[in-house]
Amino acid sequence: MSKRVFAKPVDAWVGDVIPFAHQDRAELYYLHDLRDPARPGMAWHLYETSDFATFTYAGEAMPQGGADSPDLNVYTGSVVEADGVLHAFYTGFNAEFHETGCSARQLVMHATRDAGRSQWVKHAEHTFGSPAGYEPLDFRDPYVYRPEPADPWHMLVIARRAEGADRRRGVILDYASDDLAQWSFQGEFWAPNRYVAIECPEVFRFDDRWYLVYSEFSDSFATRYRVGPTAHGPWSVPELDTVDGRAFYAAKSLELRGKRYFAGWIPTKSGETDDGAWEWAGSLAVHEARALPDGTLAFRMPSGVTTSFSTPLSTDWRPIVGHWDETTAGWAASAPDDVAASATGVLPDQYLLELTVHTAPGTVECGVILRASADASEGYLLRIEPRRNRLVFDRWPRQRTGPAQWQISGDVPFLPELERPLRPAKGRYDLRVVVDGTICVAYINDEVALSTRIYDRRTGGVGLFVGDGAAEFTRLSIATR
Repeated sequence: MSKRVFAKPVDAWVGDVIPFAHQDRAELYYLHDLRDPARPGMAWHLYETSDFATFTYAGEAMPQGGADSPDLNVYTGSVVEADGVLHAFYTGFNAEFHETGCSARQLVMHATRDAGRSQWVKHAEHTFGSPAGYEPLDFRDPYVYRPEPADPWHMLVIARRAEGADRRRGVILDYASDDLAQWSFQGEFWAPNRYVAIECPEVFRFDDRWYLVYSEFSDSFATRYRVGPTAHGPWSVPELDTVDGRAFYAAKSLELRGKRYFAGWIPTKSGETDDGAWEWAGSLAVHEARALPDGTLAFRMPSGVTTSFSTPLSTDWRPIVGHWDETTAGWAASAPDDVAASATGVLPDQYLLELTVHTAPGTVECGVILRASADASEGYLLRIEPRRNRLVFDRWPRQRTGPAQWQISGDVPFLPELERPLRPAKGRYDLRVVVDGTICVAYINDEVALSTRIYDRRTGGVGLFVGDGAAEFTRLSIATR
């Protein structure tokens, strides 16, 4: 059982997650990335959980095919249950497996497992590739669902038109079936004319609305969603249309005990350094979703994660700079023309921080400093900017560009791709932050999630800060598991 909040197998990494609710628990199949330069292929492995706070690694689930099989790589798909039988649909790919004179293809493949059996049986006769007019090498991520119990099954598959502007050819295709074995092509399900590819699609009903979720890497690396009145749309853009930021990708969801959870992966960075490039695959992460009255999805920490941090830590908040007053509820700071900061002592590498920030009108910025230095001048910043209605992730010191004092990337207002929009909050921000090794995930007002990596600073305390304004920090608590 993983002791980490964000699970990762030993000597491997978590890629796209295929979530499935089965017998009152979540089965989180995922692409098991070995990062082996020899590229020996890829299989589905499995984590199981009932609370999204503790994960049991169950090993290989869907084995890859051999070197001469079309599914040397078992890529993303979906799992459904019908009449007591589990059906897995997945992407098969082998660069060396293709017909003479034809290019390699990504294929939709099918496997089944009877209740009580642990092994999947593959059905090669049900394999199919892209239809005419679509590229053979971009045909993947089958998602199977049934809009109504009496309806045919539908399968969404991502594809790219064979012609057109290169970065605008991504589409989602629609197939239908009565038996989960033979599928008929229904045409294009969604074609927004704006993406290279539309990865990992899913459609589900939630609180009397339908949602289309997908991941894209054209305008940005993000998991997005659309809202509609039916399982086929029409799809509208909600006020906040992303699940998280750059560091939470390929998220797909499941419903368990009446709640909906989004499972994705937090990527690593090359060289395990803050300045490294984002890499494919990383650690498993889960957000709980709820629907707001206007249809926007809000994201919060799963309750199981919150309650798993049951050992409170004593803290000794020490004002560092600026004017601070200890109140009956916490600490208040005023910094009309400067910055006020305070900090605790060194904390362990895994903890949950909870607090509420009340800002005075006109306050420019405030927030917390993670792994803060003793003088609170260095660390990772979760900065709330009330005037801009956003949360950003930042760090000090930033990357140095030369030996001189001024040679730093000080013209970068925050770390690129780690900005999250906030709804107007009337001066109140409830903040939950999990720090777990090299991962930090923050939630604000049980609505907005922001995930990232924190490599370069491995120790430190927690700091509080206010810039150009005033704020009170209440309900301060820090706990470990």
